[in-house]
Amino acid sequence: MLEGKIAIVTGASRGIGLEIAKLFTKEGAKVIGTYNHNKTDIDGVDFYKLDVSNREEVKTFVDTIINKYNKIDILVNNAGITADALTKKMSDEMFDKVINTNLTGTYNITKLIGPIMQDNHSGSIINITSIVGIYGNIGQVNYAASKSGIIGMTHTWAKEFAMKDGNVRVNAIAPGYTMTEMLKTVPEELLDKFKSMTLLKRLAEPEDIANAALFLASDMASYITDEILNVNGGMKL
Repeated sequence: MLEGKIAIVTGASRGIGLEIAKLFTKEGAKVIGTYNHNKTDIDGVDFYKLDVSNREEVKTFVDTIINKYNKIDILVNNAGITADALTKKMSDEMFDKVINTNLTGTYNITKLIGPIMQDNHSGSIINITSIVGIYGNIGQVNYAASKSGIIGMTHTWAKEFAMKDGNVRVNAIAPGYTMTEMLKTVPEELLDKFKSMTLLKRLAEPEDIANAALFLASDMASYITDEILNVNGGMKL
């Protein structure tokens, strides 16, 4: 489905990003994955260390990829972190770090790659937001703000990068609670509560989100842009 495509997946060393990188590679794309702390080796994926909140690092990275491949067909903005606390207990550092990585990091890389795609009159940008960005969540004001901001940027970029026959599609995926390594540390009774809040009575696996990303990246979604795809089993917080 993605033969000959050059795809960048940020935060590809684990969880949802890892599954997206593996699936895109299986489907024929040349995948460039980024990581900040924990590198993972995957056959067929080139990994680069990148702090998406650092604009100089992002520019060097994008220049390197363009010089090597001459194009970028797919960008998946997946890199993100959490630092949870009730608002009254949240430090400024906790708030700023999440915003700088999740929201500003998504802006930094898309600001450079979106116009390149636009000039090439082709491309798919997929932003990973969250159910928390839609409904909010106790103890996650920084994370909710960052993920809500990504939804706003998605709507804006879909309009901007379609200008001048840009033909760049920009969509977002809003996962519900997903069984990544982070969630596997949550007590079983709390996981059962989350499951009961879904219509399908189960939590997502990373593969569920990767399958949605594959659809949006592929030509099957060639007439889909400016959409927020909820992949949450019918959950509402």
